[in-house]
Amino acid sequence: MAELGLRAIVVKKYRHYSSKCLVEERDNLLNRDFKSAAINKKWCTDITYTHTVIDGWTYLASVMDFASKKIIGYAYAKRMTAELAVQAVENVCLNVSDTTGIILHSDLGTQYTSQMFEDELVRKNMVHSYSRKGNPYDNACIESFHSVLKKEEVNHKRYYDFKMAGKAIFEYIESWYNRKRIHGSINYMTPQEFEDAAKSTA
Repeated sequence: MAELGLRAIVVKKYRHYSSKCLVEERDNLLNRDFKSAAINKKWCTDITYTHTVIDGWTYLASVMDFASKKIIGYAYAKRMTAELAVQAVENVCLNVSDTTGIILHSDLGTQYTSQMFEDELVRKNMVHSYSRKGNPYDNACIESFHSVLKKEEVNHKRYYDFKMAGKAIFEYIESWYNRKRIHGSINYMTPQEFEDAAKSTA
């Protein structure tokens, strides 16, 4: 590698601090059924982290539509809170007028089991589905997106601060992932193309 001038990507490790609170199992309505016949029927959400030089760890909450694979909403903040999780859902709802009956799947993180988050879903008439404790594969689609985000964007950059990282993540999602990155699971269309096609035939 030295002879070829290659350098390995060194990723700063995120140190996870588990909660001391016991987490009770809740209904897993999806049961790993990640297929959806139409857009805005099943969504999934999760939070991931990005390191910056000045502001330390920052957090991205994303919401994906199972049918289109599109990141339909997200929120970015310096703290991993219930407010962050709620904001991501609220941002989706700016473009979806009727959310009645939509299943939103999440893990059992404290942000998603909080009363604040539950109240938000009740207001939106949405149904909450949960991963089983210690089963990340129950939320594989959004976990996969966050992994791709790290491999294609975050792990290749050194962000100076919160603002710089936020701009880069916004550009990755909106300019690349949703509009240019094709997916084999949706007939090699981009998420935006799939959504547009679904709306035109609705």
